[in-house]
Amino acid sequence: MDALVSKMFAEIENLIPVYAQNPEDKRIANGNVAVCIIDENGIVFGRMFGTNKPRLRQSYKVAWTKASQVWLTGVKTGEYEKMVFNGIVEENGNGIEAPDLIGWQGGQPLILPDGSNLSVGFSGFRGVIDLEIMVKALEKAININ
Repeated sequence: MDALVSKMFAEIENLIPVYAQNPEDKRIANGNVAVCIIDENGIVFGRMFGTNKPRLRQSYKVAWTKASQVWLTGVKTGEYEKMVFNGIVEENGNGIEAPDLIGWQGGQPLILPDGSNLSVGFSGFRGVIDLEIMVKALEKAININ
C-alpha cells in the first residue's frame, strides 16, 4: 500500500500544474492542494502540495473531512449529502454531524485491482477536478511498471 500511495502522490504532483493552468482552478487555491487517503484498515496517508502553509492546512482539513466521510459511508461526498437531505439516511446515521457533512464533490471511494477500497479526499480545485485527479492518479500508479 505504501508503494501504491507513493506512486499516486507522484502522479498527483505531475497533474497539479496541468490543472492549475485553468484560471478557475488556479483561483481556488493557487496551486496549494492536499490529498488524504484512508485504506480499509484505517491507515491514513496524506500529502500537501504548495508553499502557502495556512492554505495547505485548510486544504488538508477539507481533504481529510472528505476522505473520512467516504470511509464512514462508502459513498461519494456529493451523493451522500443528497441521501441525507432526501431522507434516505439519517443526518447523523454514520456519525457525521451536520457541520462536518461535506456536500460538495471531492471525496470518493476508489476500488483497487484486488477489490480492496480506498477512501480518498482531494481539496484545492473544483470538486469535479478533485475527483478526476484522484482517478487519474490511481490509474497511472497502477499502470507504472
